[in-house]
Amino acid sequence: MGWGDLTDGQWARLEPLLPRGIKPGRPPVWTRRQLIDGIRWRTRTGAPWRDVPERYGPWDRAYDLFRRWQRDGTWARIVTQLQAEADVKGLITWDVNVRAGPGGDSGAPTRSWPASQSTGSSPSAARRQCWSQSSTSGCDQHFPKRP
Repeated sequence: MGWGDLTDGQWARLEPLLPRGIKPGRPPVWTRRQLIDGIRWRTRTGAPWRDVPERYGPWDRAYDLFRRWQRDGTWARIVTQLQAEADVKGLITWDVNVRAGPGGDSGAPTRSWPASQSTGSSPSAARRQCWSQSSTSGCDQHFPKRP
């Protein structure tokens, strides 16, 4: 078991939530636990799929399982079930914090740009006009000096 792999307790909790295979046939070479640990390794590290270590099975099998369960909603269902059970046990606190500046805005500074008669009303048009002038005196009307 590598660093970051599922513990036996975590696997015992997760295994009943996984979909059952419906196709009879040859037993799989790579266990679901190995493939899921490979998926978790890839999402945790952000590495390319081809860099998934061999101990988790072939990278394309892990990728195939990840995409198949993503498409059919298996991952979302598992997360929803785990969250619901943790919420019932009181392990999740659903607090919402909203921060607003004075006047109810987000607190981000705002700028007002004066309309330019000769170049249009956009700040970029005013900037182009100022840069094309030989002196900067005309730019003061578009870009006032800061105190």
